[in-house]
Amino acid sequence: MKPINEMKLVIPSRSANESFARVAVASFVAQLDPTIEELTEIKTAVSEAVTNCIVHAYREQIGSINIAVKLYEQGRILIRVRDTGCGIENIEKAMEPLFTTAGEERAGLGFAVMESFMDKLKVLSKPGKGTTITMEKKLKIRTHR
Repeated sequence: MKPINEMKLVIPSRSANESFARVAVASFVAQLDPTIEELTEIKTAVSEAVTNCIVHAYREQIGSINIAVKLYEQGRILIRVRDTGCGIENIEKAMEPLFTTAGEERAGLGFAVMESFMDKLKVLSKPGKGTTITMEKKLKIRTHR
């Protein structure tokens, strides 16, 4: 199925760019007229994915975070957040709630939050090569009067 619109964004993995990424994606998705709740869920999921890249993928260095968003008919949204950082050794373990490799200051809930706010979540990773997070959401179709 061909998207009706799409965008790509590449940002450095600086913490200051996390809020920019979430607002950029939300602004782009807004053309589908999501509810405030749907928009908040999308922003939160994007924030978690980008934060994972900043905190885990590149650790003490700056790398690129690639964000791609595709919009489809009937309110379907596909968001892909990709890094070329250290990768994830054990995806299943990393997706367990409360698991973190970043120390006590991290809650380890990023993947759980993404999963709860999106309809589908897929994580692909290769140690030393990076991680790709693909999230899908279907907006509720509203009728305008």
